[in-house]
This record gives sequence, C-alpha cells and structure tokens, in this order.
Amino acid sequence: MAYALPLAQDVCRIEVGERTSVGEAIALSLVCERHPEIDLTRNRVAIFGRLVTLETLLRDRDRVEILRPLIVDPKEARRRRARRRPRGAGGR
Repeated sequence: MAYALPLAQDVCRIEVGERTSVGEAIALSLVCERHPEIDLTRNRVAIFGRLVTLETLLRDRDRVEILRPLIVDPKEARRRRARRRPRGAGGR
C-alpha cells in the first residue's frame, strides 16, 4: 500500500486473503486513519500505476497506490514551461 505526499510517503505491507478487493485492502491498512485527507470518493487508486476501481480484486504482490488529485493539468504545466523557455531553445 502506498500513498505519496509532497515531502514524504506512507508505504505499508499487509497480507490479505484471496479475493480481497482494493477497497478492502485499503481499509485493512488503516491508511485513511493516518491520513484523513484521503477521500476514496475523490482519490483515484492504482495497482503499479494502472488505474483500477475499489472493487478490483488483488493478486499476489500487487502494490496498491492511492493517488492525490493533480494540482495542475499536465498539459497546462507543459504550456507554462514552454512560455518561459527562451525562443530558439529547443528540447533537450
């Protein structure tokens, strides 16, 4: 189970039985008690970076990730960086 904050991360390992859902595993991890800002109706969840639902069943050694909402749309962030870049300064 992983929940990343801006300056730290909360990672814990739990063992669950077969047919355990992502939502059940999150509840068993108590991560929401440690981080009351998590709202599972708003925060998205993933397994190894692939978006899933709370009902998704886990497989052996899955890493569940609780994702924080984006502050800035990635496309808008790229536009802002491009505007700040001097003319003629290509990519890398």
